This record gives sequence, C-alpha cells and structure tokens, in this order.
Amino acid sequence: MKNFIIENDFWDLFPNAKIGVVICHGIDNTVRNEEGYLDMILRAEKEALKYLQNDEFSKNEVIKIWRESFQKFKTKKGARSSIEALLKRIDKGNHLGTINPLVDIYNCISLKYALPCGGEDIDTFVGDIRLTKAVGNEKFITLGTDKSEPPYEGEIIYKDNEGAICRCWNWRESLRTILTGNTNNAFLCIELTDEKRQVEFENALKELETLVKNNLGGETQISILDANNKNVQID
Repeated sequence: MKNFIIENDFWDLFPNAKIGVVICHGIDNTVRNEEGYLDMILRAEKEALKYLQNDEFSKNEVIKIWRESFQKFKTKKGARSSIEALLKRIDKGNHLGTINPLVDIYNCISLKYALPCGGEDIDTFVGDIRLTKAVGNEKFITLGTDKSEPPYEGEIIYKDNEGAICRCWNWRESLRTILTGNTNNAFLCIELTDEKRQVEFENALKELETLVKNNLGGETQISILDANNKNVQID
C-alpha cells in the first residue's frame, strides 16, 4: 500500500494551501490522436492569455502569488513555479508541443486555470510519496542529465524512499518517475496557495479527472488535501 502524505513542515509554511490529487488506475496513455491533443493545447494557450493582462510579466497576479510562495523556502537560483514557466512561453508567443496524453492533458488544465499541475507514474514510487522539506541528501536526476543534483536542505520537495521526485515544489521533476506511454497508474496533482481561487481549483480538478476518464479510460478518484486532511492512499 502506498500513500501520499503531506508533512507538518509543509503546513507550517503554507497553512492555507490545498493540494488536489487525481489518482488514476488502469489508464491507457499511448498516443492515438496527436492532432486532437495539439488542438486542445492551442485552445488552452489562448485561454491562458487572460492571466497576462499586465505588460510587465512579473506583475500579473498568478506570477506574483507563486513568486511570493517560493520566497518562503530555500530554492535553486532561478527556480520558478511550473505555471510561471508555462505562462512565460505563452507570453513570448511560443507554443507547447505534445508529449504524451497525460502530460498534454494536465498542461492544458494548468494553462486554462493558471494553476500548477503535475503528474508522476505511481508504479515507479518506492514507498510513500511525501510533500515535505528536504533533508538535502535526496538523490535527484532530472531530464537531460545523468548527474544527481540533490535539493537544498529546507527546500520544499516531493520525495519517496528512493529520492526527490520534484524539486522546488513544482519546478523540476525526476526522470525516474515521469509519465510515459507505458504509464498505467498515475498520480496527478494541482496546487493552490491563493485562497481566493478555491472555485477555480475545484473546477480544474473535476475537469482534469473528466479529461483523463474520457480519453484514457481507467478508474479515477479525486482527493483534496489540506491542513486537516494530510494523507490519502494512492494504490
């Protein structure tokens, strides 16, 4: 049995945060309709422009909120939230390509609702997955490198018994746990630090679950974790 557990040291920093989880079992993540996913991405990119009304990129509300959140813990220089990275590409007029259905789906939801979304392959986890402060010795190899770059002590990370899964909360993920065309069981999450956006957060979770079920089949379950509900079983 594997669980997702959010440790108290996270809640000490973000007492009002919410982490939405969609657990997916028995899905088919093979690519069958690349053009359909490209169209979905293009629509999401257009919708995302409404979050970039200020010409000065850093002054847009979504960007400000997540930069303030990242200032509360030790981060690698230049690390930004995943939603900032996506919106920056859109702001510069660059398009996202397709990766695989699950990643394309959560990228679309991330853009449409301007919330960080991510996902990992449950079958690659070693023991429980935790959102917590790093000790600083966790193994971490990201896409495009073969060198381990452990997180800083005190950095907010997702981790399991083998090492870090995602550094700087939602900045970079481990090559070891990424979603692939062979993924059958997936852990998807959406992160909220702005309490004013509870409705959008819940809508994003529901739409994420619906898109997975309609496109990839399988069984899905939504859970919302907060300071009063800190763990959920994921397998």
